[in-house]
Amino acid sequence: MSNLLGEPTETLLPDDPAAGADGSPQDVARAYPASSLAWALCADEALAADDDVTAYAFARTGYHRGLDALRRSGWKGHGPVPWSHPGNQGFLRALADLAEASERIGDLDEAHRCREFLRESSQEAYDVLVLGGRAGAE
Repeated sequence: MSNLLGEPTETLLPDDPAAGADGSPQDVARAYPASSLAWALCADEALAADDDVTAYAFARTGYHRGLDALRRSGWKGHGPVPWSHPGNQGFLRALADLAEASERIGDLDEAHRCREFLRESSQEAYDVLVLGGRAGAE
């Protein structure tokens, strides 16, 4: 039996104003507080410093900012969010960071849920950010 309604269309977020912004991750977040990418950059820095709780907070903020942007772009809670579209990468990075930070603080259920959400949203993002580490994520 086939789905007569078809698959949901890809959601493509607008260009992220934080992409290419100068300054520290915190400066970028101050300048662009609605940007998922800005918060993902903050989370990346905190993860690298083994500041797991701070990374969790930054990643959670980026994740929620991304959900807001996705909904404004017509996303209905599921469907592809392609990594190949630069505007989507901040949300996908924040989601991957949230999974990593969740695992580090011992919230394994949340880590699993975030990784599955990432994989379902973009297999390519999952491959780059989870299976391949941060190499190539920029």
